Amino acid sequence: MKDFLIATNFIKDNDLLLTSQIEEYLKAKNCTCKKIVGNREGACDEGEVSFTISEDDSFDCAIALGGDGTILQVSRDLRNTDIPIVGVNLGTMGFLTEVEPYQIENVLDRLINDDYKVEDRMNIEGSIIRNESYETDNNTCSDIALNDIVVSRAGFSRVIGLKVYVNGKVMEIYEADGVIVSTPTGSTGYNLSAGGPIVSPKTDIIILTPISPHSLTSKSIVLSSEDEIEIEILKMRKAQKEEAIISFDGQPGVELSPGDRIKVIRSEKTTKMIKLFDVSFYKVLREKIR
Repeated sequence: MKDFLIATNFIKDNDLLLTSQIEEYLKAKNCTCKKIVGNREGACDEGEVSFTISEDDSFDCAIALGGDGTILQVSRDLRNTDIPIVGVNLGTMGFLTEVEPYQIENVLDRLINDDYKVEDRMNIEGSIIRNESYETDNNTCSDIALNDIVVSRAGFSRVIGLKVYVNGKVMEIYEADGVIVSTPTGSTGYNLSAGGPIVSPKTDIIILTPISPHSLTSKSIVLSSEDEIEIEILKMRKAQKEEAIISFDGQPGVELSPGDRIKVIRSEKTTKMIKLFDVSFYKVLREKIR
C-alpha cells in the first residue's frame, strides 16, 4: 500500500496528535495520504467526516480514527468503492476497530508491506414502501446498513404495532418500542443491548430482535441471509399520523406512517475490513464485554 485516506473523528482525537503522527509517519515512508477531520454531528474547520470519493482519488486503504460510529460513517462514504477500512480505537467498546493507538507504527508498516488480510462484511438493504393513503414529502427511501436497520417509536408514541413477514408469510405481530434488523457485524451493537444474540461476523444470517416487546414470549429470531423481511406499521392511535421512524446505522431517522412497509434484504454490497491480527472473534468478545 502507498496511498492512504485518514478519516478522523475530531471529538475522539481533538488535538489531532495521533492523526498528525500517522500522517508524518506515512510521508516519511514515501506514502501519500489525504486527511479528513470532523465528527458525526457536523463539520469542523479542517473538513467533514462525511466525504465523497472523486474519480481523481485513488486510495489503497482508509484509516478510520474513532469508535465504531466512525467506522460506520466511513463505510457509508466508501460504499461504492472497494477501498478497505482499518479502524483505530479511540472509543469505548470498539468492536469494529481492531487497532489500538500504541500499535499504530507497527500497523502502518504492515499495511505498507501488504501484510494483512481483508474480510468482506455483509450489509443489508432496506426500502420503504409507502401507504398511499398518507401524503408525505419523502415517498421513496432506500438505504444500506453495515450494522442494523432500526424501526422504533416516534414522538410521543407509547408503543407501536409491527407486523413482520418473512418471505411473504406473517411471522409475528409485535406491540413494542420497535424492532432491530441486524447483520452479524451489528449483533454486538443495539441488538446486544436489546437482548439479541451475539453471532460471529463470518456467519451468513440476519437477526430480528424486538425492542421492549409487550409480551413475555417475544424473542429474537435468526433468519437466513436469503430471506426477505417485511415490516408493516400498524395503526395504534387514531390521532397520530407518524407512528414510527426508521434509521440506518444510527443515521437521522425517516418518519413512517401506518400502512407503510419496510422491505429488508441482503445487500449486494459488502464492507471490506482489514484484518491484521490473528485474534479470534470470541477472544475479542471476551475482552470487550468482560
